[in-house]
Amino acid sequence: MDDQYTTERDSFGRLLADRQVWRQATTIPAAGELTARWLEGRSQYQPGTFTPGIDAETEAIAGQLAALNRNGLFTKESQPGLREGGNLQRAYVTGYCTAESAGSLLDLSARTELVTVAHAPGEMSRASIPVTLQDAEILTVLGTSESPIEADQLKDWSAEANESLALVLAESWYVEIFDPVWGRNGVLLDAVLDALTLG
Repeated sequence: MDDQYTTERDSFGRLLADRQVWRQATTIPAAGELTARWLEGRSQYQPGTFTPGIDAETEAIAGQLAALNRNGLFTKESQPGLREGGNLQRAYVTGYCTAESAGSLLDLSARTELVTVAHAPGEMSRASIPVTLQDAEILTVLGTSESPIEADQLKDWSAEANESLALVLAESWYVEIFDPVWGRNGVLLDAVLDALTLG
């Protein structure tokens, strides 16, 4: 591999050499490992994330997110809890997983106050659960399925990673787990990891 290729970047600043590794990721565990590396700063490419690295808000929870990715949840989005002036956030994490992992995460809702919304493969669902407020205005909601089941979504995932992974994700469960307590940190991610590892 020549030096130019190893330093070449796309229009978002993402390292193309790191993108090449995603061409080989065809399973949830493989995608999870690559996501963990990105969260740890050891990669500068993440499909669907148009920046070479994580944002400042994610830095404090990056290690916990990496652990989730290495234990069966290929994370897509997350945020820590926040209570700062007029800004309020509920801690949440979303991602793709197997039916078995989705079952364990659903069980989390039965035995804790945390809430899991699980979307079966191929399910198109729309709901609006507020998780981010800014001066009482709703900025972010959960409750919508994110499996790449439509042609445009499959095409986007194929371009960003590879077609095999896009098809795996289309057949995976998509879960959204959040802490109903506004601004609370330190509960959600540990509980999700326990649910994934202890079943």
